[in-house]
Amino acid sequence: MRKFPHKKQISLVDDVATIILAGGQGTRLYPLTEKRCKPNVCFAGRYRLIDIPISNSLNSGIKQIYIISQYFSTSLNHHIKETFQFDHIQGAMLSFLHPEENEKGLNWYKGTADAIRKNLEVFKECPSEYFLILSGDQLYNMDLHAMVKFAKEKEADLTIATLPVKEKEAKRMGLVRVDESYDVMDFVEKPQDQKILKNYRVSEEFLREKEFKDPKEHHYLGSMGIYIFKKDALFKLLEEDKRDDFGRHLITSQINKGKTAAFYYDGYWEDIGTISSYYEANLALTRNHLGLDLYNESFPIFANPVNLPCARVCSTKIENSILCQGSHIEALEVTHSMLGLRSHVKKGTIIRNTIVIGNQFYEPPSSMADHLPESFSIGENCQIEKAIIDEHVLIGDNVKLINKDNLETYDSDGVYIRDGIIIVASGTTLPDNFVL
Repeated sequence: MRKFPHKKQISLVDDVATIILAGGQGTRLYPLTEKRCKPNVCFAGRYRLIDIPISNSLNSGIKQIYIISQYFSTSLNHHIKETFQFDHIQGAMLSFLHPEENEKGLNWYKGTADAIRKNLEVFKECPSEYFLILSGDQLYNMDLHAMVKFAKEKEADLTIATLPVKEKEAKRMGLVRVDESYDVMDFVEKPQDQKILKNYRVSEEFLREKEFKDPKEHHYLGSMGIYIFKKDALFKLLEEDKRDDFGRHLITSQINKGKTAAFYYDGYWEDIGTISSYYEANLALTRNHLGLDLYNESFPIFANPVNLPCARVCSTKIENSILCQGSHIEALEVTHSMLGLRSHVKKGTIIRNTIVIGNQFYEPPSSMADHLPESFSIGENCQIEKAIIDEHVLIGDNVKLINKDNLETYDSDGVYIRDGIIIVASGTTLPDNFVL
């Protein structure tokens, strides 16, 4: 039985249930999402993105968790069941929800609000008085218990988790405007107009008074897409406003209906929306004190338990890199890179600024042999820089993946470039002497 941390004031969250929105298709993360949904994308060598919100909920003492999935839901739910073994977590319950099928086929969710609305009958049976709504594709270490406490003290119908952001980040987020008591006065989604941005700019004096980080740089309060609703307020909102999305539609509507508060969070947070953000978030872990904290034993991120040996390294120069279990590394050099589970890199190869996602097995099972390479490895005397190598890839000898023409975008059979980053898609075989 896996044991999860308990908080001292556990009773405070007994009447809270978590809803994790895990239905994202992740088109901007293609080709990593060609065969998996965005919350099921691998992260940090051995995790999936979905592990983050589930772990944060369990660490915060919230044990009633609903997972709403849509695309590639079978493989996502299989991973969750293997990782969290929900039948064996003391007092916890994970429930899986997905689009229902009718005579016209699957009744797909049209947005974040629509996904919850179409499952309202399930949520009405839940005894919890508060619903915590999380995204399945964000990175953060957050004591959600503290946010619940804040929401209850404020007696807010809706509480929005916020963090200070710069103008560049503000343009791709929802922004809130608050008063001195953190009551939300207004909300706008992804503003591009400078006049609108000016209206949401927070004064440096206010930031200093509230002890915000870097008050000279972070002039806006951005929504993290994390919400706590009172149960009755959520149901009423979804029944009265039939639009599809919280950020684009319903948050503004709720501000006009009842009390809305902003919870301030000053830790690490990253929304994995693009290949570039995924790449940077992974490699940030190879630098000290940057990125998601995976080394906090009192607030762990839980991973699928695997019975693998430690990585074996043979005469390789390694600098600022992470090597995961079951790996066999014979490379000449691995610098500022991440090598996932069961990675195999052969002699003479140089890997820099690269994510090797790793493999689910050393050799393909017979049921998958027809559409996967016969083995998974990176060959001898290769040079790979600024790349993402997806799982179950076979790279031949003397291959160069260096983006020699400095392309921002490129598409071919199994090999892509996005934001200047080379991506080798899952299941791809690259022949000897291939150069890009």
